[in-house]
Amino acid sequence: MRILVLGGTIFLGRAIVQAAQERGHEVTLFNRGHHNPDLFPDCERLRGDRDGDLAALRGRQWDAAIDTNCNLPRLVRDAATLLADAVAQYTYISSVSAYADLSKNGITEDAPLATMPDATIEVVTGETFGPLKALCEAAAETAMPGRVLVVRPGLIVGPHDQSDRFTYWPSRVAEGGEVLAPASPGLPVQYIVDVRDLGAWIVRMVEAQATGVYNALGPASILSLGKMLNTCRAVGRSDAQFVWVSEEFLVAQGVGYWLDVPLWVPPTMAGIHTVSAAKAIAAGLTFRPLAETVADTLVWDHTRPANEPRRAGLTPEREREVLRAWHARA
Repeated sequence: MRILVLGGTIFLGRAIVQAAQERGHEVTLFNRGHHNPDLFPDCERLRGDRDGDLAALRGRQWDAAIDTNCNLPRLVRDAATLLADAVAQYTYISSVSAYADLSKNGITEDAPLATMPDATIEVVTGETFGPLKALCEAAAETAMPGRVLVVRPGLIVGPHDQSDRFTYWPSRVAEGGEVLAPASPGLPVQYIVDVRDLGAWIVRMVEAQATGVYNALGPASILSLGKMLNTCRAVGRSDAQFVWVSEEFLVAQGVGYWLDVPLWVPPTMAGIHTVSAAKAIAAGLTFRPLAETVADTLVWDHTRPANEPRRAGLTPEREREVLRAWHARA
């Protein structure tokens, strides 16, 4: 197939391009060239800007387009409208954050979507991210009715994930010593999918010209935080000792959900751990062993500059401070 990828050089985008190439497809990349411009030298590269400079896409034809990372409905609308006569199918990568109520368990694809009072807002924040994703989905479908595949991932993990929302744990556990862990070992974390598994599945869905909405999360059965951390300890051959600190204490200490302690979310988002991926699994989404993801993430993480700022996780000093307070209280 001839596949146009909007983006294609960061995390999921690069995994999609790699999977497409491995399956023999001809890939064209459209982006600004700001990130990893030397990746995929054998791909055709079109330079432009989603916001106002789509000229390089005009007059071209592809079998499918994959929109890997756009959060503004206007930009999705512009690209999908221009490509409506240029491609047979359009894949938009959305997010489970598009759902209106993430406190519920077992969310399926037909659950209500998030909204916001002013649909013209183009500032992406924690409050607007989900509603904007939902509006992006609608924009794509309006431009290409019946020809859009919407993929709603949860937390995507693996090599090249610079958000550190998962990378923090393999790295921190490998360092050993007392490791602050939130809540309890039984906390579910069923929203992890390796970026390489997701990228390969998306390419297979494009090959099948699939349309509709799919939650793309994993693993196939509920994974507990305790099991995940124990896997990190085993893979990293670490002497880490997990100190399970109550949620109430963490909140009282001013420790923040999600970024301070990755995978720990507030009650209003607890359902993000149990979103149903049954539809995607039935359509062929598979999951490699967690140990493989942890090992490969560690290998990649060790290639990062030592002074590169981390985007998630407590600093060593802050972790020790909270642990001292917890031990004193206990």
